[in-house]
Amino acid sequence: MNYEESVAYMSGLLQFGLRLGRDRLYALLHRLDNPHHRFRCVHIAGTNGKGSTTTFTASILRAAGYKVGSYLSPYVFDLRERIQINGAMIPKEDFARWVTTIRPHIEAVAADPALGQTTEFELKTTVAFCWFAEQGVDFAAVEVGIGGRLDSTNVIPPPLAAVITHIGLDHTKILGETLAQIAAEKAGIVKPGTGACVTAVPPGEALDVIIETAAVNGVPLLRVAHRDRNDADAFAIYAYDASGGNVTIDLLPDASPLPLRLRLRGPFQAANAATSAAAIRALQRQGVQIPPGALQTGLETASLPGRFQIVRDGRDGRSAVVLDVAHNEDGARVLAEALRAAFPDRHCVLVVGMKHDHDPDPFLRALAPLTTRVVATAPPFRPRPAEEIAAAARHLDLPAAVIEPATAAIAAAEETAKAEEVVVVTGSFYTVGETPQNLRGPWA
Repeated sequence: MNYEESVAYMSGLLQFGLRLGRDRLYALLHRLDNPHHRFRCVHIAGTNGKGSTTTFTASILRAAGYKVGSYLSPYVFDLRERIQINGAMIPKEDFARWVTTIRPHIEAVAADPALGQTTEFELKTTVAFCWFAEQGVDFAAVEVGIGGRLDSTNVIPPPLAAVITHIGLDHTKILGETLAQIAAEKAGIVKPGTGACVTAVPPGEALDVIIETAAVNGVPLLRVAHRDRNDADAFAIYAYDASGGNVTIDLLPDASPLPLRLRLRGPFQAANAATSAAAIRALQRQGVQIPPGALQTGLETASLPGRFQIVRDGRDGRSAVVLDVAHNEDGARVLAEALRAAFPDRHCVLVVGMKHDHDPDPFLRALAPLTTRVVATAPPFRPRPAEEIAAAARHLDLPAAVIEPATAAIAAAEETAKAEEVVVVTGSFYTVGETPQNLRGPWA
């Protein structure tokens, strides 16, 4: 198969939906000589922030001189964003070659009625692990897809660090209706033999579950906290200066704080950077050599599309434009915080397209105080009807229009926004991915 044919084959597996569980992937990887056993991993789970934390972690290890794979979920502009080595996407030829190689093994596994058909996400995961092993990566930073305990990525051996960034109410029909239930699923990546469990989850029922899981599995726990929380048990402390956008991280018991100017912007990235720094410190405790300066260089140079990505800052007399893949209530809250910090005197025009399983009401409520109007649209994959998003906006007394497809909605908002407004494209990875080429920024 060529690249286009391999993508079409992979997309065809979407018909088998989401099927949590690991037996099928264990069987597939075994047929491929267990590529996931040939590199060491940092495993990252969480409701929000796991993509950025994965990227920070890989960037630090790369700055330390290692060959590092990154497995991200999902993508924004290019499918191959999901599978990278040292920041470079898998070449199309390698992607097609590995899908072609894996396909007959998928068919063999599917012949076993106890295992059934491989899913699209399982194939992507297999391609990543095969390519990482073939290319001889030293480490891989692996982002969980959904949950953790039954996620396909949880076939990896006990990781050097199991990271849990954040716990919120998302995918509740799959993971549970309470924070404690969701935390139990996320904490399923913590296994006996894991080097450390690192988490930025604040005190409460979710953290209690994580603490218990780490203890039961005999895994050291490293906690990350904001400086204002005065958390005596925290291993890493972070602070964010809203006036200048600077971040400070204290890794205890180090004497001096680490000042940072992150390329990934927004107050929420301070927590992600500190969580990644704590994970790297856990690796150092296990003998991984990290040269002086690699921590700062890796954190400051890390980049990722669609995470509070300011593609136009509004200083040229036109509206500012921000791309952000927030898609749940917690994500909307941190997006609102980032907008207040970056654009304190401006209001927003929201272009919102959401997947069918995400609720627009709490999402829009978190952003309503900053918003002048909403342009409701629909992403190209399993969309929530745009009219439902518009109705939720009107219920909050926000003017709303429906424009489809998403490319037209984004273009219309950008063309009609006032110079003092900020156009924010959000609601789904797939909506942000429809941003016109001229507004995509350096990752296009």
